[in-house]
Amino acid sequence: MSSEQRHAPFRMPGRLFAEVAAGGGSAEAVAFLERAERARRLLLLRTLLDDLGPLPTPLTPAAEAWSVLKAAAEAAPGPVDRLLLAPATGGWIAHMLRRLHGTATGPPLWADAGHLGSLAISASLLAGTAADLRVPLTDGQVCLPGLGLARLPGGPPGVTVAHAHVSDGELTLVPAEESSDRGVAEPGRLGSGLSVTVRPVTAPLGTGGATPSPADPHTPWLPLRTLTHSTSTGPVAIPLDDLDPYRDLDDPLPPARLDDGEAAAWQRVFEEAVAILQGRGARVGPGRFDPVGIRAVVPWGRTSVSPPAPPAVLVSASSGDAFGAMVIARPSSPLALAETLVHEFQHSKLAALLHLFPLLDDDRAERYYAPWRADPRHLTGLLHGAYAFTGVAGFWRDRLADAQDGPAVEEAGYHFALRRLQSRLVVRTLLTSGRLTAQGHALVTGLAGTLDGWLREAVPPAALERARTAAALHRTEWRLRNVVPVAAPVPRADTPSLRPDRVAWPDVRTHAFAARPTAPRTADEHLAAGDPAAALPRYADALIADPAEPHTLAGWIVAQAVLNPGRASRRMLARPELLQLSRSG
Repeated sequence: MSSEQRHAPFRMPGRLFAEVAAGGGSAEAVAFLERAERARRLLLLRTLLDDLGPLPTPLTPAAEAWSVLKAAAEAAPGPVDRLLLAPATGGWIAHMLRRLHGTATGPPLWADAGHLGSLAISASLLAGTAADLRVPLTDGQVCLPGLGLARLPGGPPGVTVAHAHVSDGELTLVPAEESSDRGVAEPGRLGSGLSVTVRPVTAPLGTGGATPSPADPHTPWLPLRTLTHSTSTGPVAIPLDDLDPYRDLDDPLPPARLDDGEAAAWQRVFEEAVAILQGRGARVGPGRFDPVGIRAVVPWGRTSVSPPAPPAVLVSASSGDAFGAMVIARPSSPLALAETLVHEFQHSKLAALLHLFPLLDDDRAERYYAPWRADPRHLTGLLHGAYAFTGVAGFWRDRLADAQDGPAVEEAGYHFALRRLQSRLVVRTLLTSGRLTAQGHALVTGLAGTLDGWLREAVPPAALERARTAAALHRTEWRLRNVVPVAAPVPRADTPSLRPDRVAWPDVRTHAFAARPTAPRTADEHLAAGDPAAALPRYADALIADPAEPHTLAGWIVAQAVLNPGRASRRMLARPELLQLSRSG
C-alpha cells in the first residue's frame, strides 16, 4: 500500500482493452481497471501528503496520520486497501486537491485535511492496531470511513477537535477543550469530561432493520448501512452510504441518515434489480453486469417509502474520482434501478480508461448533439454518453431475451432499438470529429462494431417504428430549441451555430413512446400509435396559436416525414430550424 513503492509502467493487455472497447468487460477487465485506479489513487495521495505537510493544523500532522494508516495496512492489507479504494476516499482526495488549488470550498482547510486522520482511525480499527490521533469533529460527530458515524452525546457545535484513541478494536473519543480566543480546539488539553467509547468493527452493519434512532442525540454510534445480495460464493454487502461527508460528487455534505423504512425499501428494490441483471437473458458483453463491480450506492434525497412515479430515476450520477460509486434517487421500480446501475457503472469504466489513455483532444466547446440530453455537449461528455448508452442498449437487449409477454417484449424492444440507434449516431459523430487519439479511435471503433451487429438484430416492428420516431422527434426538437436558424449553408451539420438564449426543456417523448397507446387522443399519442395521418392535423391545429413552437413543430415535421418520405422530408429533418425560421417570419 505504501505510496513510496515503485512499480513498472502500467500496461493494459490488448485483449482486455478490446473487451472494454466493445462496451463490456469481463470480471478480469474490471479488476484490471480497479488496479489501475489503485495505482492512480496512491500517486494522488503522495501528491496530497506533500502539499499537506506545511499546513498549520490543531490536528495530528498528516505525516503521523499516514504512518498510522501504513502500520494498519501492514497488519491487515486487504481491509485497509479496500478502505483506500472506497469511492468516498477518492472523492476526498480529489476534493482536497481542488481545495489546495483554490477551485473548491468547504469547512476550514485543516478540518477537510483532517479526514486523513479519520481514515487512519478506521484503518486501525479494521486492522486491530493501536492509534492515538487528534481528529476533527463536526457538531460532535466524526465519520469513520467504511464503518459509520461516532457521536459525542452533547458534543460541541461547529468544527472542533477530539482525541481518538484506538486499542483492541475499541474507539474512545474525548473532545479537546475549546479555546475562546482561537476559535478552534486546543490540541493539548482535554475537554469537559464528555467521552464516548464504541466498538465499530463488531457493531452490526445497518441493513434497514432496527437500528438506533439517528434523531436521538445520545445515540453514540450509527453503523454504515449496506445493500446485500446473494452470489454463488455467498452474500455480498455494498455500502448504502448516507454518512460519509465525501460521498457526493462535489463539496462535503453532512450525514443524511435514511429512516428504517426507506433503507428497507432500498434493500427490496436492490435485491430485485440484481435478480433482473442476473436473469436468464444476461450474456457476457455490453449490458452484462455483475453487481460486484459496485463499490457504493449513495441515496440522493429522502424519497420516503413511496417512490416517485415511473419512469423515474430522478437523479443519477457518478464521478471519475469515485470508481464504482453512483448517486441515485431511489427509482420507482427494480427495472429502473437495474438500468441505472448498468448506466452508471459504464461511466466508471470509461473514467478509469480515461485515466490510463488520452482518448480524445477535447476543446471543451459544448456544440454537439447528444440524443439523451436537452443541451449541447462537449466531446468528452459525448463519449461518456455513447459508452453509457451502449451499455444500456445491451441491458435492454438482454431484457428482450428475457421477456415473456407482449407488453414486456414491446417495452424491451423499443428501448433496445432506440438506444442502439442513438448510440450509433453519436459514435459516427465521434469518429468523424477528427479529435480522437489512436486509443480513442480503437475504443469508438469497438463500440461501432458492437452497435452495427445489434442494428441487424430483429426487434418487434411496431416497437422499432416507435423507436425511430422517438429518435427523430428528439433530434428535431433539439435543433429547433438549440440551433440558430440561419438560411445560409453551414460547413458541418453536426456543429451548427447555437442559440445564446437556449434553455432547458423536458424530454417527455422518449419514455412516452415506449408503449403503444390503445386509445390515442393527442397528436403525440396518434403518432406513437403509428397513425401519423391522424396526428398531423392535430399538430397543425396546435400550431395556429404559435407556428414556431418547438415541441409541436417537431411533432408536425416528423409526422409529415413519416407520411411523405423522400428528399424534401430528409432535408426538413436534417435542418428543421429553417422551417421554424420561415414560420416565425
